[in-house]
Amino acid sequence: MGWFLAQYIWAFLAGSLFFNGLSYSYKAPMYTFIKEATFAPPILRYDYIVIGGGSCGCPLAATLSHGGEVLVLERGGSPYTNPEQIKINKFVHALVNTSLSSFSQQFISTDGVLNARARVLGGGSVLNAGFYSRASNRYISETGWNETLAESAYEWVENKVAFEPPIMQWQSAVRDGLLEAGVLPYNGFTFDHLYGTKVGGSIFDKEGHRHTAADLLEYAYPTRISVYLHATVQKILFKYNAEKNRPQAYGVIFKDALGIIHRAYISSNVKNEIIVSAGAIGSPQLLMLSGIGPAKHLKAHGIKVVLDQPLVGQGMADNPMNILFVPSPLPVELSLVQTVGITKNGSFIEAVSGLNLGLSWFDRLRGIFELVSNQSGLPHKFAPETMKSFANIIRSLDNSTLKGGVILEKIRGPRSTGHLELLTTNPNDNPSVTFNYFKDPEDLRMCVEGMKTIINVINSKAFSRFRYPNMSVQALIDWMLYVPVNFRPKHRNASFSLEQYCIDTVLTIWHYHGGCQYGKVVDHNYKVIGVEALRVIDGSTFYRSPGTNPQATVMMLGRYMGQKIIKKRLSQEEVK
Repeated sequence: MGWFLAQYIWAFLAGSLFFNGLSYSYKAPMYTFIKEATFAPPILRYDYIVIGGGSCGCPLAATLSHGGEVLVLERGGSPYTNPEQIKINKFVHALVNTSLSSFSQQFISTDGVLNARARVLGGGSVLNAGFYSRASNRYISETGWNETLAESAYEWVENKVAFEPPIMQWQSAVRDGLLEAGVLPYNGFTFDHLYGTKVGGSIFDKEGHRHTAADLLEYAYPTRISVYLHATVQKILFKYNAEKNRPQAYGVIFKDALGIIHRAYISSNVKNEIIVSAGAIGSPQLLMLSGIGPAKHLKAHGIKVVLDQPLVGQGMADNPMNILFVPSPLPVELSLVQTVGITKNGSFIEAVSGLNLGLSWFDRLRGIFELVSNQSGLPHKFAPETMKSFANIIRSLDNSTLKGGVILEKIRGPRSTGHLELLTTNPNDNPSVTFNYFKDPEDLRMCVEGMKTIINVINSKAFSRFRYPNMSVQALIDWMLYVPVNFRPKHRNASFSLEQYCIDTVLTIWHYHGGCQYGKVVDHNYKVIGVEALRVIDGSTFYRSPGTNPQATVMMLGRYMGQKIIKKRLSQEEVK
């Protein structure tokens, strides 16, 4: 039964937490400015080159197009090419698909935790569980953002992609269980980050259609923007600026799907820039491939050093997630993360429920573990005879629906950080990433407190009808320790030590960040320190994850910085 449960859990973790039985009549946007990179000319010139059309890159490019000519280079495809790919019941397939054309690229951190990064227009907003919640006012203030401009940018995003989700029985039971467990007050439905229990937003509308960051391109000035798909940037080009006595970015080299090389340059204007928005993995990786990073590490890979910057790739962090699966005696709805408990002890409690599980799960998930373990050099976890036994279990289930759900906790921050290093000079390959989960004792303390809150919710009267009365919480903990959710060793004391349980069963919630941190690699305007005409604007600049879930703030940041850049450009032109 262990592998079957693993299938179920990985399916949930994959963002496959959807509304059941909803029709799909969503009409995808028709953008005339989105094309395959194979149609790009050999040489292009623009005012702005945005590398990465993800959750930050799309709103950034859409905003910049109202002040200049913008080129977006996205290494993945479009979620709109085949509407079937973004139907609610296809999202799991998108994440576990290991083909070269899939929307996700799996990797395993050196910590032994399976993870994934997006490669699609819209970025992680195409793959995630859809939860939408802002950063706290304190986070915005401490980051140095203008509160009025940030509020306006959030609203700009929300007008296009954020909605109030319908709350059904499972989510209602979790909500009431959180209140019974003391996660007070109840704040109702809100996008705001407030202590207590609330219902957050969703990028799924009431009919179940996902609205990604790519939808924000509808705001773009269509004749001033070009988006090329399957355009993989190989490196950024630099020249020496004698006046500033430092390197200056002036172009990029990218390959299309056929491997043909193209070059894109920014026009010779001091206001023009290259902006990297390739995400927390891709942005530090690309800086290193372009010669900006720790000199010794770059030289070891035969990369010409443009700027010795030892802080590129440092500060990598991933909010650890730990869960309990709760089988239910009653049928449960398919639900996304909708209810959240924001505790004062540093943990966030969320829940998902229901899943139709098919036979293909076994082969798909086995393929992920084998593919990524081969790429990372980690040993296989499962013997062939064990895999065969698990396959037989899945077949015996006859594609039935597993009743139950998952209650999870994610910690604030985190404080623990690691680093990123190149393994190869191929931008298509994953770099080596270390997150050092729970290295800081405070992170472990928050996890333990979060698990205690989950246990209190499960034991609450409000949640009682969704659990078997003869199944203790201890049985649920022991069950989870049997499930192969990661490549980390299991310890016997994890059954009775929540500290060890957190360490042994840690998972990702895909909220990793860092690598090009604000004030270290980029300045307060997100300009790369020591380089002209180059910025990094995305989650790689964060010190900690904003709020319960970062996507709202990542999209906001794209709009926010786009407005600041355009305002600066227009004011300079007015002076002239």
